[in-house]
Amino acid sequence: MTGPRPATASEPIGLPTATAGQLRSARRLSRRKERQATGRFLVEGPQAVREALHGPVDLVLIMDEAAERHADLVTTAHEREVPVALVTDLDGLAEAVTPQGVVAVAHTVDVDLGAALAKDPQLVVICAQVRDPGNAGTVIRCADAFGADAVIMTEGSVDPYNAKTVRATVGSVFHLPLVTGVSLAEAVRACHDRGMRVLAADGAGDVDLDQLQRSGELERPIAWLMGNEAWGLPEADAALADQVVTVPMWGSAESLNLSTAAAVCLYTTAAAQRR
Repeated sequence: MTGPRPATASEPIGLPTATAGQLRSARRLSRRKERQATGRFLVEGPQAVREALHGPVDLVLIMDEAAERHADLVTTAHEREVPVALVTDLDGLAEAVTPQGVVAVAHTVDVDLGAALAKDPQLVVICAQVRDPGNAGTVIRCADAFGADAVIMTEGSVDPYNAKTVRATVGSVFHLPLVTGVSLAEAVRACHDRGMRVLAADGAGDVDLDQLQRSGELERPIAWLMGNEAWGLPEADAALADQVVTVPMWGSAESLNLSTAAAVCLYTTAAAQRR
């Protein structure tokens, strides 16, 4: 008995309909408790699902129109022996305002702190109690874009497997080591032990990013410490860093949001290290 024949983008794709049990199990993953208990989470959107298929995936649920439009994705899933099933809607599975018609059940990808920092990291991001899912996901995406070696989410941060966080990463959650649930002190100590300089980004920093760039300080291994969206870095947390750095602004904006500040700091550091 042979498996399904790969389809082209213009061909109808014969797929089984998702069972009630498959849908019930997938919908449970909208709850953090269930994600933690099973080590599974939902991945939404074609690009993120494509990236998820490079690793362990239990199931792809797809609407008929999306199966026609993304036949390559269905083919990839079949090649990797991942079951694909049709659904009439993504109710309870997708949280986007305009769902893109495909969701996967993937295995969680976080690793322990030692494993994440094992290979002489040059650029790391530490998110200290970052609570907004969109910001957390965007920081992970920026870290991926600028070649960071790992992202560390300290205890008290948002669940990185929250649907909004995963969607904001656009697949980047599968590209670099992710650490969750460690204390800030433990994360900073581990980075110091690997010879990294820890820089805290804060609007009240005592040195600006341009100064550090000109001095050559950013060319060494750096871990960027990013604080909470609402209250930033408490004094005790900022004191764990080697230096508190501000991003210079020449316009009239009062401040930068977390993910924008992270993008600027990561790009500037990555560019300096590559020189």
